[in-house]
Amino acid sequence: MPRPLGELEDAVMTRVWQWNRPVTVREVLEDLQQERSIAYTTVMTVMDNLHQKGWVRREVEGRAYRYTAVSTRAAYAAALMNEAWSRSDNPAAALVAFFGMMSPDQRDALDDAVRIVQRDTPLPPPAPREEAGREEAVREEAGREEAGGETGTGER
Repeated sequence: MPRPLGELEDAVMTRVWQWNRPVTVREVLEDLQQERSIAYTTVMTVMDNLHQKGWVRREVEGRAYRYTAVSTRAAYAAALMNEAWSRSDNPAAALVAFFGMMSPDQRDALDDAVRIVQRDTPLPPPAPREEAGREEAVREEAGREEAGGETGTGER
């Protein structure tokens, strides 16, 4: 997974993703200049860096390049979430804590996504539980982590 985008890289990629078509440095520059003072060479360098990092591909058109996103913003966000989740020493507790931070609209989006995944990929029957009360243990662990990392020994 590539590193997260920097602020200017994200601003450039936001335009490339939103426009969903090949774009020039000039087009991105003119749009960015509505928000900030920025030089053509700065935008050109950022777009070249994004190309070298594999975020965009480019094709020559006359004396300029046209840049196109290699993947979607949704795929980028998913990769960031997956990277963060995979670093957890307790993935189930991390998910419970994450779900607890969601707004009602985000929970609705999650419900929609789960329905789509379940419709497109039927899940196998659940495996027998290794221990009774595992869900409760996960909730308790997530609560401890959210409350400041209290361990089972009473230490903080």
